[in-house]
Amino acid sequence: MTSEITLFVNPTAGRGRGARAAQPAASALRAAGFSVRTVLGEDAADGLARAREAVTGGTGALVAVGGDGMANLALQAVAGTRTPFGLVAAGTGNDFARALGLPVGDPAASGRLIAEALKNDRLTDVDLGRVNGTWFGTVLASGFDSRVNDRGNRMRLPVGRFKYDVAMLAELAAFRPFSYRITLDDGGTREIEATLVAVGNGSSYGGGMRICPGADLGDGLFDITVVGDCTRTTLLKIFPRVYRGTHVDHPLVSVYRAARVELLADGITGYADGEPLGPLPLTAECVPAAVRVALP
Repeated sequence: MTSEITLFVNPTAGRGRGARAAQPAASALRAAGFSVRTVLGEDAADGLARAREAVTGGTGALVAVGGDGMANLALQAVAGTRTPFGLVAAGTGNDFARALGLPVGDPAASGRLIAEALKNDRLTDVDLGRVNGTWFGTVLASGFDSRVNDRGNRMRLPVGRFKYDVAMLAELAAFRPFSYRITLDDGGTREIEATLVAVGNGSSYGGGMRICPGADLGDGLFDITVVGDCTRTTLLKIFPRVYRGTHVDHPLVSVYRAARVELLADGITGYADGEPLGPLPLTAECVPAAVRVALP
């Protein structure tokens, strides 16, 4: 393995935390004897093209610095290859880092961990989800949660995560269940009324909401959480339990496990790792051992 490491940086992640996190992470890698090349990119498409160029050019590892969006972008370059992937969690949500058991908000520690893992060949193959060629690490969201994302992305004010709280209140005012058709592993089709359907490769989204608490990055299966047809009042009772993962005990919540899931519903956009995938219908497959990750 070459000693050159590519640091893939989002300078705007976490209101600038991405740029600030790059320096201590790079210093830790250099102190361990690696040379570090930084890739920024003028925008997401340019950054991804540069990251892919680094991977095809034989970089020793691709290390994303930022949040879940940056991790997701990096996965598009490194998934399905044998190039090691490292993650310096410096964004707002950092759900993929949490699922991997990585440090959050400590770029120097992250850099040291990645350096030690690469030197000692301490790399672990983990599963990823894939939808129409797009990879994701955490959760594919659809339904009420994706509607909140839609509305929040359209809002200019307020800024930061608070706008998604405002968006959630607005969506609650217009709340209604959705008619889904769900097909698991090419088997029987379920036609249900549901508030949301979340397809979890990882366990959480939204900065720690454990929507799929039993999801395992190494079992080759998704955990699919279905919140059924409930009233606005019931949804408000279920929602706080998501942070502990105890919502799955509610009688209106069902959990399925499958390697492939097809979701069909009208008027719903799917989001994975917080990034829009496009309108349903969408088919997601869990790809075992899709990426090699530097882990503790």
